[in-house]
Amino acid sequence: MKLYRSFATVGGLTLLSRVFGFLRDILIAAILGSGAVADAFFVAFRFPNLFRRLFGEGAFNAAFVPLFAKRLEGEGREVARQFAEEAMAGLVFILLILTIIAEITMPFLMYGLAPGFSANPEKFDLAVLLTRITMPYLLCMSLVALMSGVLNSFGKFVESSSVSIVLNGVMMIATLIGMALGYQNEPMAGVIQAWGVFVAGILQLALLMDGLRRNNIWLKLRWPRMSEGMRRLIRLGIPGVIAGGVTQINIVIGTVIASMQNGAVSYLYYADRLYELPLAIVGIAIGVVLLPDVARHLRAENHEAVMDSQNRSLEFAALLTLPAAVALAVVPTPIVAALFERGAFTATDTPATAWALGIFAIGLPSFVLIKVFSPAYFAREDTRTPMVYATISLTANTIGSIALFFLFRSYGWMPHLGIAVATTLGGYLNAGLLYATLAKNGHFVADTRLKRNLPRILLASAIMGAVLWLIADFLGSKFEPPTPELERALALTVLVGAGFLAYAVAVFATGALDGKQLKRFLTRRTPPPGPT
Repeated sequence: MKLYRSFATVGGLTLLSRVFGFLRDILIAAILGSGAVADAFFVAFRFPNLFRRLFGEGAFNAAFVPLFAKRLEGEGREVARQFAEEAMAGLVFILLILTIIAEITMPFLMYGLAPGFSANPEKFDLAVLLTRITMPYLLCMSLVALMSGVLNSFGKFVESSSVSIVLNGVMMIATLIGMALGYQNEPMAGVIQAWGVFVAGILQLALLMDGLRRNNIWLKLRWPRMSEGMRRLIRLGIPGVIAGGVTQINIVIGTVIASMQNGAVSYLYYADRLYELPLAIVGIAIGVVLLPDVARHLRAENHEAVMDSQNRSLEFAALLTLPAAVALAVVPTPIVAALFERGAFTATDTPATAWALGIFAIGLPSFVLIKVFSPAYFAREDTRTPMVYATISLTANTIGSIALFFLFRSYGWMPHLGIAVATTLGGYLNAGLLYATLAKNGHFVADTRLKRNLPRILLASAIMGAVLWLIADFLGSKFEPPTPELERALALTVLVGAGFLAYAVAVFATGALDGKQLKRFLTRRTPPPGPT
């Protein structure tokens, strides 16, 4: 398997999805802004979307893929298919019950999801309604996740990497329908968005079912039973979901606390969407591709290939993540203003969102490192250690978010920035613990090439950051209204293009990457399997 070609497939489709996601969020910002309706919808979307990311972006597969792949390679296609059907039956049974209970008890759950909304009954009731509409999305995405894991184990990444494109496309259509009907920053606009999420879940499930059919893989829904394989999946799955989804769980915790500040849920959502572009392209691509790659080499006892895959994944992550982090931290205000400042999203919303984006950007490398280091544990069927570290990180993030939220508020600072700081620190804590244990056990050793290139990538990123700062200062207010939309788009294009060009020149000038290395990135095959 061509490791970097798979990275490119997953990352490229994820990039396309995020482009649609940007367009979606630009439309949502224009129609909802950061008011009560926006806060209510983002809470309603956050809960099922958490499960989409937990299941659909690698965390569930941390437990499922190694077990499925072991049966596929050791016992054959039919045994693996039966295991997948058992897992699917268990997921449907549990999540169907969970969905029904959540629908009935949603008013009580909302006190946990967004306790601050209780001070505004209309906002609280709207959040309950919208979350009830979006809740079935959870069930659809659990099935999408399992089917994605099956396809990924066969080396098929297109369908699983395309599901978010469907979500973003449907939500864009829903937003345009709301705009055509004249709804702006009012409850009915949020209702239309929520139904868009519901429809997207059904269409995403249909896409994966078609992907299985086209690859001649058939999964039938059977009555659930507690087999030995299911017991093993549960033992690995629960800690795997907690460990693999720590970043998203941190964000949900931040949303709960942010509900106590008007508009804060929206500010954090928009900032989260921007810094997740590089996180999705790099982190998710690595998380999805690296796990089956490492698991396969471990089964073949080819430890040299395992180490090589990990080093190249970290190098790939640094090459793309560090410049993205620097760019988002250096010029967050022009980016936010150009993308979102129109319609219901006003000039007062821009700095609140931009400051949060800058803080999240500092933590971006840690979130990607978690994606790089976690597969080394999951491939060894060790989900407990990452779960323990995730729990430590979650605890620190929760305590830090609460403490910094009220501390910032007491000083008259924007309270939601305290949540962003705690989330960033929690990410580095988790990544540091994962790395330290891998290094201690000899499961990760930085090779000569990685040690040589990391400082050069840092230098190239710093050069790019300086160029961005100068150009943003030169263009001044071109990113903001009343500058015409076309000029604002052109200014942002110039800024992004100059940053890309500066980084490309710097990365070759410093020797962090050369033509031969670039060719190997695109065409390199993993080392041949070791003895079995």
